[in-house]
Amino acid sequence: MTLMVPFILIRGAYQFHHSGGGGGGAQCKVALRLASLQSSVKMVPVYAAYALLSLAPLLVLGVPPIWIQPEQVHLSYPGEPGSMEVTWTTFNKTESKVEYGLHGGRLFEFTAKGDATLFVDSGEEKRKLYIHRVILKGLKPAATYVYHCGSDVGWSDVFSFIALNDSTSFSPRFALYGDLGNENPQSLARLQKETQLSMYDAILHIGDFAYDMHEDNARIGDEFMRQIQSIAAYVPYMTCPGNHEATYNFSNYRNRFSMPGQTESLWYSWNLGSAHIISFSTEVYFYLEFGMDLIFKQYEWLKKDLEEANKPENRAVRPWIITMGHRPMYCSDDDQDDCTKFDSYVRLGRKDIKPPAPGLEDLFYRYGVDVELWAHEHTYERLWPVYGDKVYNGSKEQPYVNPKAPVHIITGSAGCRERHDKFNPNPKDWSAFRSTDYGYARMQVVNATHLYLEQVSDDQYGKVIDSIWVVKEKHGLSAWF
Repeated sequence: MTLMVPFILIRGAYQFHHSGGGGGGAQCKVALRLASLQSSVKMVPVYAAYALLSLAPLLVLGVPPIWIQPEQVHLSYPGEPGSMEVTWTTFNKTESKVEYGLHGGRLFEFTAKGDATLFVDSGEEKRKLYIHRVILKGLKPAATYVYHCGSDVGWSDVFSFIALNDSTSFSPRFALYGDLGNENPQSLARLQKETQLSMYDAILHIGDFAYDMHEDNARIGDEFMRQIQSIAAYVPYMTCPGNHEATYNFSNYRNRFSMPGQTESLWYSWNLGSAHIISFSTEVYFYLEFGMDLIFKQYEWLKKDLEEANKPENRAVRPWIITMGHRPMYCSDDDQDDCTKFDSYVRLGRKDIKPPAPGLEDLFYRYGVDVELWAHEHTYERLWPVYGDKVYNGSKEQPYVNPKAPVHIITGSAGCRERHDKFNPNPKDWSAFRSTDYGYARMQVVNATHLYLEQVSDDQYGKVIDSIWVVKEKHGLSAWF
């Protein structure tokens, strides 16, 4: 015979919401409402009553987790020879330390300290993230280092990197792509494996991350940064902003990445091998609500940077000038984006604002930019050398040998939730090769005269579907004539 006891049924609602990565901890809300005793008193077995009562503490007490463990580890090059910057995230405040040493030597022989910056996401929950930055200096060129990051209350996994070779005769190898998302990141696994095979010296991510980093109170950004850790913790992950970073004035992008200079990673330049690489924001032409002055500030910075790069003593040792920006000047997609229009904002500027804003095509042409890398379109497109909407091949037989205008490459098909774009069936004369396959590009700056580019199709299991050699015996404005 089962012993029965009266038990007052508690009718109410229990809501437990875990913030999923700190920044607010756990929130526990319990609403209890007693019904009238006449309708609520029922006979239940004793063991059932005890079971229900044992859950009572869980209904009224929610203990937030402590998030002191480093995650989302990624590297970037600060621009100073012999240096590397390590960036990571925690959700509670901790110290910022990197312990590192030469591979094969004493593990964690050196210690470098940095700072943590509090980033409060602008979403409804106002989640708090601590972004840690530590710069390692005095690294031996081309030496392999082993490191971990964190503090005495929690360390990351152990990673390694090869310090960048600061020789101008170095032939760096890059992976380049844009528009890689948390959902449908089709090229990610192949890029992870190739990074582990030491195929790249640096990654160029040409805008549009996660789709989108701010979503779900920035949890999508967190998960995306975890996804790319298996690439970015091993090689410098160099970036530029895209339109999908625009929410809250690009706050997730500006806070999560650590590029050279003092411009919150919006525009900057750096040198590697015989190349001077310039990253800039095309988005200043489109998000005027964040300040029209940014168009002019960036333009003046670009002009000054290009003037410096073109000084004879600088161009002699780093003859290649390569730019990366998200939205292209030209493209043959059928989506009515800026690059499909003759009067592209990025190319020709904005005449609809006061004062009118200059575009970038004439500036880049005047200072002899050799290669211009773009994304945004979820396709791959290689252009013939082009300026002013006209083709300027080096020759009919060898269009990329001593070309008479910059070479444009669009590689925005790494994979995201927006899938592919479609092409206009009637492209202009400057369109040389097109593909809608998911994939990414590779680039090697071989020496002062030769640069190699190829496009990899992930749909075709890593097949190289397009490749060119750009050969230049002269660089700078005089190369066009």
